Amino acid sequence: MTARAEQQWIDVNGISIRFARSGPGTPQLVLIHEMGGSLESWNGVVAALPDTLGILRYDMRGFGHSEKIRGEAAMADMVEDLRQLLDALGVAEPVAIAGCAVGAAVALSFALAHPERTARILAMAPATGIAPDRRDHAEAYIARLTGGGLRELVDGGLERTFPPRFRTDADAFAAARGRLLANDPDSYAAVYRMLTTLSLEDEIAAIACPVTFAAGTLDTARPPERVAPLAERVADGRMVVIETGHAMAVLTPAPVAQAILDFLAPALRDGKLKSGCEKLV
Repeated sequence: MTARAEQQWIDVNGISIRFARSGPGTPQLVLIHEMGGSLESWNGVVAALPDTLGILRYDMRGFGHSEKIRGEAAMADMVEDLRQLLDALGVAEPVAIAGCAVGAAVALSFALAHPERTARILAMAPATGIAPDRRDHAEAYIARLTGGGLRELVDGGLERTFPPRFRTDADAFAAARGRLLANDPDSYAAVYRMLTTLSLEDEIAAIACPVTFAAGTLDTARPPERVAPLAERVADGRMVVIETGHAMAVLTPAPVAQAILDFLAPALRDGKLKSGCEKLV
């Protein structure tokens, strides 16, 4: 499958959202990028998935070419963005959702709010909140963002999120760095501040659909030992470990695409995704 898809914009939930669709028919899979990313974060993954799979990608509010955030960010708004986007595109059937970091938090929150529209979730390095003992550090980071922008923070952050061993493709690394630097600092800060009040660890126990949690062996932000307990909180939760870093869709698209196919396989055995309210066997 080619990773290129026609980009479009639509007004939903009071803002402009950029999205792209690939594959035939109604989308069965929704891909939600990491904080600071965009729908292009999934280019390599989409290219490795079969042409028969209907895929929807979009830029979350505040990122990519979607409308930027002014004021506070709220997870409820980000969930409602997705619901209204699906409605506007005529997607009534349950969808599978794969998200990375903040994108995974949106996916999990969507499953909680709309179980009847969620078939299953692949939560990669999910950003479920910021621990109380790290909130002073988070506030200092937010202050640096709003005071000096992203340039002074991006390169240091890339040392953690884009390890040198994955920089053999200079163009891919330049694209990832460029996407980060192009972010709106106020929007980035608003979403980061939202994470300081987010606490999904306990809430996810109420998720009805199957959830696969994925962690990267080289992810220092959310390593496997931090992600594994989340899988234990979900009734139908499971855990996979991938040799990759934090922004795994960008770093290692091939194994991420395989993880997506593995997590979709049980739901697609009968050719149709089912609601998370139903048992997928």
